[in-house]
Amino acid sequence: MKVFGVDIGGSGIKGAPVDLERGDLADERYKVLTPHPATPDAVADGVKQVVDHFEWSGPVGATFPGVVTDGTTRTAANVDQAWIGTDAGTLLTSRLGGEAGGSPVTLLNDADAAGLAEMRYGAGRGRAGTVIVLTLGTGIGSAVFTDGRLIPNTELGHLELHGHDAEKRASTKAKEDEALSWQHWAHRVQKYLAHVEMLFSPELFVIGGGVSRKAEKFLPLIEGIRAEIVPAQLQNNAGIVGAAMAAHAVRAGEPPAVDGSRAAGAPGPQAAPSAGPAARAVRSAVDSPVGWPDDGR
Repeated sequence: MKVFGVDIGGSGIKGAPVDLERGDLADERYKVLTPHPATPDAVADGVKQVVDHFEWSGPVGATFPGVVTDGTTRTAANVDQAWIGTDAGTLLTSRLGGEAGGSPVTLLNDADAAGLAEMRYGAGRGRAGTVIVLTLGTGIGSAVFTDGRLIPNTELGHLELHGHDAEKRASTKAKEDEALSWQHWAHRVQKYLAHVEMLFSPELFVIGGGVSRKAEKFLPLIEGIRAEIVPAQLQNNAGIVGAAMAAHAVRAGEPPAVDGSRAAGAPGPQAAPSAGPAARAVRSAVDSPVGWPDDGR
């Protein structure tokens, strides 16, 4: 089964059809640069460009780099402030032709989408306890799971660390902007992880974002963290896959699991309850809707 996923980021908008049986892209992803200023209308045009590249008609899942509740964007740290309070789900659906045109859009937080994908298909699969997925990129996104249950919109990149927003010091963008060595940047990431560990005591950190492709350059330099630290297996495609999962769950109209380890008795990732039909629809992405492959793993 193929569903389209789009990942809206501070620097790029990328997307592709996703094969949900494999948890991987069905085609090579297509990317356009995020417009500046990254206003809702300008970004919506970018999303349309990505979807139109594949001549796609059907449900679309999209991520947003900020808090999303019931299709409305509530924060905008790395995009234009005009996003705050925007009914972005309706805007994107309209730009893609509307539900009658075959492209209703399901919107969720970008790190939550990446986390759902990693918990279903990747490094967090089958893991109980507290798992924190961190996406290091333009900012720092976070997805927190406790026994497979997602606490949405945590935004841990905005924790204060030594008088600064943590993502201003430890994101990939900070590394690039300040021309930091891998060792210097790893030391900053280590301080950030230590702070998050002190607050949440996770069993596992999953480090995602594009920099996860170079995990060998910095993860071995991080010391003094009790939790296990591993790179994301889906790397920078996790957000696209998670967005497609959410769209599929809405289409299926069922709220059941993304976890393929059911045979082992592990709980499937689930989202915390929230009000509103769109929120309930996104929540169903973490459960295994009718049609999820029961691979028995």
